[in-house]
Amino acid sequence: MTGDGDGPPEAGDDALAADTAAFRRYLRAKQSVDDRALDRRLLGILRERLAERAVATEGPLRVLEVGAGVGTMVARLIDWEVLPPGETRYVAVDRDPDALAGLGPFLREWAAERDAPTSVDNGGSGDDALVVETDARTVRVESVAADAPAYAAAHAGESDALIGMALLDVLGLDRLDPLLGALAPGGTYYFPITFDGGTRFRPAHPDDREVERLYHRHMDEKPGGNSRAGGAALARLREADGSTLLGAAGSDWIARPADGEAGYPGDEAFFLRHILDTVEAAVGEVIADGGETGSVSADDLDAWLEIRRGQVDSGTLVYLTHQLDLIGRVDDDA
Repeated sequence: MTGDGDGPPEAGDDALAADTAAFRRYLRAKQSVDDRALDRRLLGILRERLAERAVATEGPLRVLEVGAGVGTMVARLIDWEVLPPGETRYVAVDRDPDALAGLGPFLREWAAERDAPTSVDNGGSGDDALVVETDARTVRVESVAADAPAYAAAHAGESDALIGMALLDVLGLDRLDPLLGALAPGGTYYFPITFDGGTRFRPAHPDDREVERLYHRHMDEKPGGNSRAGGAALARLREADGSTLLGAAGSDWIARPADGEAGYPGDEAFFLRHILDTVEAAVGEVIADGGETGSVSADDLDAWLEIRRGQVDSGTLVYLTHQLDLIGRVDDDA
């Protein structure tokens, strides 16, 4: 759950700075987990539709990403050649300005590793955008700190593609229509990594089921939260007037020790520690609020977390979640 609705917790200035840095690191660390999870067939559909759109439209391709974080998705779309050759205007919206402030540094670092030139362009508007150039592509990335549905409503019909990764489980499906309204007729929406009600840790522990239940309960009790967002979004998009669902596929996270190596790939141990911190905060809040919480006490949660953190340190913890990727189009006559 790392899309537009998520961000570091509120705290004092020093703690907030530390949390912001940690959250940006988490967004970077999970890039490799997302890379493995994303369904390649649906990405192929997105690639084909963007290529067709680029040929059919005058001027640059217009992409709106909501819940953009530090920019891992736009980097991926360039790396994997999902964005078509030519010029793309890419608007990266996130309601968390602290996370979004990490987009420029991340993209510059990513581009430097690929010898891809970058520059700053204000387009005559005074709003700076980062321009990334490859042999075949020029992508102008504009960062916008804003509420995604409000931004979409203010820019209705302007985008050729709408992307929201790990978004709908924190945003709320009642805000889906304004998002889709940002698309021009014939435009494409893509909602990958949409959480759908499965959280598993291995090796198994007797308290796993209760921890999972309380974790999902906390999601459901948050404004806009939905621990079954993937299935709910699938049903809603299938039935929506004025748009057509083109595909759905599983995109489960699987974080596990690297084959034949000690520890986890990349920075995925940090990713796992962040997940455990999130579980601790969410389940701890439900327990502290009282009411029916089953058989797990605060002491039980502490013991469970101590075991799980030790398993991360020893490189033995496996983490799995169930998620869906969804792609569709706004009808030409919408």
